Amino acid sequence: MALGNLFKSLLGSGGSEPQEQISDPVDHKGFTIEAAPIVEDGKFRTAGYISGELEGEVKRIRFIRADQHADLQAATDHALAKGRQIIDEQGKGLLHKDRL
Repeated sequence: MALGNLFKSLLGSGGSEPQEQISDPVDHKGFTIEAAPIVEDGKFRTAGYISGELEGEVKRIRFIRADQHADLQAATDHALAKGRQIIDEQGKGLLHKDRL
């Protein structure tokens, strides 16, 4: 057991908090989307942030989905597409939430 834990910690999956990889921001209909896939067990979970202005303040909302991908680019592309979809479906109303 101890040897397995050693290998996991050396390879980056030693039970620590999942890490996110934040992309460059992308604008969509007055909002900003940042893909932030989370590394979990060697896969990348779809996640990101949507930012927009609400009553003079910039609000940043986090979204996480169940989808997992084998590589970072696929997860980034999917997170950006999901961010666009959320904006298209919810519009400014999404800024009244803490997370999606």
